[in-house]
Amino acid sequence: MLKQFLEVGKVVGTHGINGEVRVECWCDSPDFLSKFTTLYFDKGAVSLSVKSRPHKNIALVKIKGVDTIEQAEVYRNKVLYINREDAKLPKGRYFVSDIIGMKVVNLDTNEVIGEITDVLKTGSNDVYEMKRASGEKIYIPVIDDIVKERDFEKGEIYIKPMKGLLDDED
Repeated sequence: MLKQFLEVGKVVGTHGINGEVRVECWCDSPDFLSKFTTLYFDKGAVSLSVKSRPHKNIALVKIKGVDTIEQAEVYRNKVLYINREDAKLPKGRYFVSDIIGMKVVNLDTNEVIGEITDVLKTGSNDVYEMKRASGEKIYIPVIDDIVKERDFEKGEIYIKPMKGLLDDED
């Protein structure tokens, strides 16, 4: 089941004297985070009206009603969330938190071969880190020739492995 509230960053400090907080972004970029006017903490239990802006590799977030550095300090180390319904992703883009934990199924054998444990950004394409039941890690390039389908309701990713991907054959 897909999570309603998704982690997007963590408050790592304050900025200035007017109550802004510095947020380490766990999403694509500070620009992505700055599109939201409502953020949440406590896993979605508490909503905050915000205005944010990118600043280098972080986001500066102004929380409505927080006007001093002392008030802002209360939010230090809080993890911030967005509501999935507020986020619009282009076709073919997914939240990493939705991918992690999915079972990987070999289309050739219909066998579950492992579980996604991480998504690595390599520049040209993402790479799924998959862990087999034995503990062995395998890295799956996220390209159309290999990753054929994602079924979020079943929690499964279907792949057509290329020669050598799942074993050491020559």
